Amino acid sequence: MPVPVTLTGRTVRLEPLAEHHAEALAAAGAEDRTTYAFTPVPHGLEAARDYIARALADQAAGRSLPFATVSTADDRVVGSTRFLELDYWRGPLVWPPAPGVPFGDPLLAVPDAAEIGNTWLSPRAQGTGVNTEAKLLMLRFAFEEWQVQRISLRADARNLRSRAAIERLGATCEGIRRAHSRGLDGVVRSTAFYSILDEEWPAVRDIIELRIAAATSPSAPDPALNQECLRHAPLIHA
Repeated sequence: MPVPVTLTGRTVRLEPLAEHHAEALAAAGAEDRTTYAFTPVPHGLEAARDYIARALADQAAGRSLPFATVSTADDRVVGSTRFLELDYWRGPLVWPPAPGVPFGDPLLAVPDAAEIGNTWLSPRAQGTGVNTEAKLLMLRFAFEEWQVQRISLRADARNLRSRAAIERLGATCEGIRRAHSRGLDGVVRSTAFYSILDEEWPAVRDIIELRIAAATSPSAPDPALNQECLRHAPLIHA
């Protein structure tokens, strides 16, 4: 499994998720929950402990690398995010492929592709730039330290807020997988898929850094959204 790491920026710090985050995570999840319609967010201390236990079990199995999202302004936990869907392409070619199985020592594994997901923020942190900088930290680590070939992101097709946030990062919309899975509300959901490739990373990094600069300087340019996926994709498939 990849070695846990702390990623620190100007407004946010991503710490390896641990049991001691339970109370703070529960407090973050107890704020106004109206924005959590499409995202699993723990409600209460026991739910937070269970959330962390499940995340750490996935980490121990080599399936994910979860973080607590911490605001550097007051050291307050404001949410969580993680790398998941870790995939490994190095070593001898095996057919059919065995996704998620590294070659060599698994404790030294470095993925060739991964997904960023299971992301949620408390209402106080939404719209503050925390999510943008957190994504920059994770993408920079993935592309420049792990040297991955690809990072994926996804969202419930109905979740226009999350999809717009992904679009603003400069990720490419790959389309909608219709009736893909059961949603958090029990409705069969369609899923919007996005990706960033290693050769696209320098341009994406510039877009994100411009967005962060725009947050502190109103005169800085704000890159336009690529609205193709939002315009043409069906929003709900029951």
